[in-house]
This record gives sequence, structure tokens and C-alpha cells, in this order.
Amino acid sequence: MPPAHTGAPVITGASTSSFPAAPDRGPSPQDPADPAPQGREPGRPGYRRMSLALFAAGLATFALLYSTQALLPAISDGFGVTAGQASWTVSAATGALALFVLPLSALSERFGRTRMMTWSMVVAVGVGLLVPFAPNLEWLVALRAVQGAAIAGIPASAMAYLAEEVKPKALVGAIGLFVAGNSIGGMSGRLVTGWAAQLGGWRMGLLSVGLLALACAAAFLMLLPRARFFRPASLSPRSVGRTVAVHLRDPLLLRLYGIGALFMTVFGAVYTVIGYRLVDEPFSLGQGVIGSIFLIYLVGTVSSAAAGRLVARAGRRGALYLAVTTTALGLLLSLSDSLAAIVLGLVLITAGFFAGHAVASAAVSRTAKTGRAQASALYQSAYYLGSSAGGTLGALAYHSAGWAATVGIALLAVLGVVSITLYGSRVARAQRSPIARTVAAR
Repeated sequence: MPPAHTGAPVITGASTSSFPAAPDRGPSPQDPADPAPQGREPGRPGYRRMSLALFAAGLATFALLYSTQALLPAISDGFGVTAGQASWTVSAATGALALFVLPLSALSERFGRTRMMTWSMVVAVGVGLLVPFAPNLEWLVALRAVQGAAIAGIPASAMAYLAEEVKPKALVGAIGLFVAGNSIGGMSGRLVTGWAAQLGGWRMGLLSVGLLALACAAAFLMLLPRARFFRPASLSPRSVGRTVAVHLRDPLLLRLYGIGALFMTVFGAVYTVIGYRLVDEPFSLGQGVIGSIFLIYLVGTVSSAAAGRLVARAGRRGALYLAVTTTALGLLLSLSDSLAAIVLGLVLITAGFFAGHAVASAAVSRTAKTGRAQASALYQSAYYLGSSAGGTLGALAYHSAGWAATVGIALLAVLGVVSITLYGSRVARAQRSPIARTVAAR
């Protein structure tokens, strides 16, 4: 597969950088152990190591990013703050990620995907080991913001790395595995923090997830194959700005960014607030049991990994319609006061969200012909802004009017996804019409 270009001149001789040496290099002689220079695919040497490495990166990313989410009721009690105030420990991390993902993706175009992911992982894990010792809410929010900024170097760089190193026909499946790592990370992080917090308080919960991320970082560094198709590009702000402008003028990319943001608004609202609902009457569940609820993330692992097959059968828009319908049904079920119905609702919300996210993010990587890191970064920025908005608005709604208000905000976001997808279907039909083809030919 040809390398991604940014539209800027190719720069060589990057060894003068202050970054340490990293395995990203331009096209080079074929590795003896890797006889598939045209791109990795299942069954080829290096594909399994690459998949496991990025699975570990995805696991660490989500485990760290949402490490406080399952602990929000305990943090509220520990610092004597409201749900809305405690929710900033999540929103600060996701908001910082949204702000920094674009500039860090630009650095990855110059210094390399694996180098950027490595530095981001090291800093994020280091901060993760400091977070449990925050003396007050202000320090906790500040450290979480720094952690979110560090994590920003991983998602877009990983997407660009996969787009460059994997054959196009295997791309949706490869990205699905990375997203599956996200879902496992979200599940295991919340599960570990929940039970550790029940045994030793929320600080012990945060320390446990920091140690989990440390183990994932070690696996990532040992397993990730060097990039074979990366070409360093200019770091000129003007060049980056031109590339970003091209992406922002692409109607399809804009629709995909909107879909990612709205899906994540739903997910952020639901999973930021669900702990408060389950710790209150009539459920009164313990912190460990609430953490165990996040085992439902396993459903997201399956649905995201299956996204490639779903797109092959139903098409991209058909897969999105199915994902959004599943999510809406789950939201309606969650309104019940039956714990079994709530759990089933969370299963459907999780399955729909992860399938929709995998489809939309893979479509971004395939749509962008130049500056893939910037294209993925813009998607990630929109996605995590949606998470910040969903978490904050969902918590404020719950504090004001209960779970039904949180579900109402999530359903509005679902309606937004439906509207964008319907509009995309109409545009596609118009472009296939004979008149449109005649005009395009002229």
C-alpha cells in the first residue's frame, strides 16, 4: 500500500531531531522475516505482532482515559463535590485529548507514528502513577488534563500507522481490533478500579489501573513492528493548515466527524452517569459491583471486531443504521427500574456504539487520500469533544432531573446521527443519478 502523504515536500535526514531514535523509517529493503512489502494482512508475518501491540495500546488508552469514570460516586464523596464537579475528572482528560490530538498527529507526520505513540504512552502511564496521590479535586482534574493531552498522541497515530502498513482490504478489520482493545481497556479499567476501590478506596483503584497500563505499555514496546511505509513530511504549520483545510472541506469527512462526535456524546453521557444511578436507590450497589457492570464492554469488543463483516454485508450506511437503532433501543430499555432491563439496555448501547465508531473511524482512514494522520486526528478531536460534552451534560442533567433527562440528551444525539446518515444516503443517491454523472463527466 502506498504511504500517506500530506501534500508537503518529503523531508529526509530526520536524525537531527531531539527525539530518540525510533523504528519509523521510509521505504527500505524488504525485511527477510517479512516477505509482504506491499502491506500487512492476516496470515502474513508481522500482522499478529502488530495487532497485539496496537490492541495493548488501545487497552491502555481507554483504561487510563476513563479511569475515574466508574469511581465518580466515590470521588464525589471523598472530596464532597457534586456529580457535575466530579465529572470534570473525565471531561478534562477527554477535552485535553480533543485539543492536542491534531498538533500531535502533525508531529507524527514528521517524527514517525511509532515514535509518537511510544512517547505518548510513556508520559500517560507516568502521569497515571501520579494521579492517585492528587491532594484535592483541582489537582486531580489538572493531572487528568495532562494525561489526556499525552494520550492524544496514540489514537490518530495508530490509525495512520494502520492505514499505511495494512492492505486496504484488511484495514477495517485491523482498526476494529484496535477499537476492540479500546473496549477491553474501558472494561478492565473500570472493573479493576471498581473492586480495588471497594477494597482500598478510590485512590487504590486509580493506582491499580496505572499498573495495568504500565504492563500494556511494556507489551506495546516489545511487540510493535517497525513502520515500513512511513515517509517523514514537513512540519510547516502552513502545510499542516492546508492539509486540515482540505479535510474540513470534504463533505464526507465532515459527516463522519459529526457521527463520531454524536455517538460519543451518547456513550459519554451514559457511562459517566450510570454509576450514580446504580449507587442510588432502589439499587444501592457497591463500588465493586458497579465496576463489574463494565464487563458489558466485552460486547463492544465483539461488535467492533465484527464491523468489517457488517460493512461487507450491509454497506457503510446500512451498518450505521443498524448501530444507531441498536443504541436507541438500549437507551429506551435503560429507563426501566429493573436492573436486568438496565443491563440489557447497556449491552445494546455498547454494541451499537462500538460498531458505529469502528465503521466511522475506518471510513475516515479510507476516505482521506493525503494527510491521514490529520484526518484521523480531526475525527478523534470531534469524537472526544463529544465525550466531554456528553459526560458533562449527562451529569448535569442527572443532577437536575434524574436518569430520564440523561437519556433524553443521549436520544437527541442519536437523532443527530440518524439525520447525518440519512443526508449522506440522499447525497449518494443523487451522485449515482444519470444527470449527476453527466454533469461530472463535463
